[in-house]
Amino acid sequence: MSAQIQGQYFGKRGPLFRLYIVTALLTLVTLGIYRFWAKTRIRKYIWSATTGDGDSFEYTGTGLEKFLGFLVAIVILAIYLGIVQMALFFFGLNLFVDPQTQGQELAQIGAIYLTLLAVLPLMLFAQYRARRYKMARSRWRGIRFGMENGAWGFAARALGYYLLNAITLGLLNPLATFKLEKYMADRSWYGDAQFEQTGRWQDLYAGMKHVFIALAIMIVGGILGFATGSPLLAGIAIFVGYIWFLIGLLYYRVYAFNYLTGHKILDGQVTFEAKVETGRVAFIVIVGTIIIGVLMAVIFGVMGFVFASSMDVFIGGGLSQPGAAPSALALVTSAVLYVLALLVAGGLSLVIITQPVIEHAVNNVYVHNADHLNTIQQRAADEGADAEGFADALDVGGAI
Repeated sequence: MSAQIQGQYFGKRGPLFRLYIVTALLTLVTLGIYRFWAKTRIRKYIWSATTGDGDSFEYTGTGLEKFLGFLVAIVILAIYLGIVQMALFFFGLNLFVDPQTQGQELAQIGAIYLTLLAVLPLMLFAQYRARRYKMARSRWRGIRFGMENGAWGFAARALGYYLLNAITLGLLNPLATFKLEKYMADRSWYGDAQFEQTGRWQDLYAGMKHVFIALAIMIVGGILGFATGSPLLAGIAIFVGYIWFLIGLLYYRVYAFNYLTGHKILDGQVTFEAKVETGRVAFIVIVGTIIIGVLMAVIFGVMGFVFASSMDVFIGGGLSQPGAAPSALALVTSAVLYVLALLVAGGLSLVIITQPVIEHAVNNVYVHNADHLNTIQQRAADEGADAEGFADALDVGGAI
């Protein structure tokens, strides 16, 4: 094994796009049940296309495992939400009645937000468990990754850090980013070797510079526009600041990824380095979004023409007839074309945006002092990791 390993990604657009379309169609005809197997197959492809020193990663999760975990999570969520609704009903709050007064309407809105707030800890719990499951089902050179149980501890800390972040209007976002990643990284393993997240959360403020610039543009521009009586100036400043803010968020995510990766240590000796470029990621996302947008506009334009033509054929007199309505066959044809268009859009997003971003990230990650990896031994299988059931049920496990 070389002293330094550079990650490499060999995934291709064609095979991944075909895999996505096939699994998406199977998900459609099974009314969504196959989605657990679909995600598993896509993960297996991406993991196997990711290599280090010529050895591919391996994903060992199964669709059945994920499906059973989802069923268990649904039952637990139903019981939990039932208890929450009973508590709300006890205090006179009911989501399932038609409000008759403004006070009842406000109370119902409050009940909705309280329900969402009650689900938030479970969403954070699911986020940790999803990462733990993916770690437990990943291997490299036959050695398992793993992660200690600590989902409720993560959820409690995340609630606290996010509350601080909200109170400080985002000023403590680097604190939340660093502390939560450290909590997860310090509980992660490769074989019998433990990861450690080092560094300082204050160092992440350098990645926030474009967010602060964007906010300054919007605030100063708005003040000047108000002071000079020029709504156009304020509008331009807000628009420019908003675009800059979105780019700033992307810059921060890339900066944080590079910093946190560069300050991880495995077994006290193996170090890592990441050189992901914000410009490259932004280019992939922007160009990919434009390409997909144009293609979808063409597809939906063709769909509109087909729909109008089918109405003309199946009605017999076309749209010009008073009271003409589309036939059942026309509606079914349009619905099928619409669903297929959405599937194509999802597949294009995966191969034009997601996969190139993964490729760029993997190709720019380096492992230093890799010789020490030869001394790492196998770890026992982590049977305690659930199969992302809560993540799937709460829709926080949608990412690959």
